[in-house]
Amino acid sequence: MQPLPIRLTPGQDLRAALEAAVRGQGCHAAFVLSGIGSLSTAGLRMAGAGQPTRLTEDMEILTLAGTVAVDGGKASSHLHMAVSTASGQVLGGHVAPGCIVRTTAEVLLALLPDWQFTREPDALTGYEELVVRARG
Repeated sequence: MQPLPIRLTPGQDLRAALEAAVRGQGCHAAFVLSGIGSLSTAGLRMAGAGQPTRLTEDMEILTLAGTVAVDGGKASSHLHMAVSTASGQVLGGHVAPGCIVRTTAEVLLALLPDWQFTREPDALTGYEELVVRARG
């Protein structure tokens, strides 16, 4: 495991930037160990929902965790996040594309260069689920 601390800047798409950082290290698998910061817009898919809920206000990232997977040109990350709104309401769910950094996002990634993460259909759940393979 190799740590990779990064800071994202205003206007960056949180999910895309994390995937680009992992790809830029020539890695195919990583975990988010910690993530805090702020967003100006967010997309969170709540449990059981088909589409993400769009939030367009100043928010703080309270927690960010999950897997970052880059398989060739295809990224298939699975991230969860809790955010608080300006009024203090806390919401959480799956991170959708389009979560835009407001002032900063400070993220600690754990790169796993000897591993590869993919998402493949799982008959038991009906969803594409994580498949972990050693790179050899």
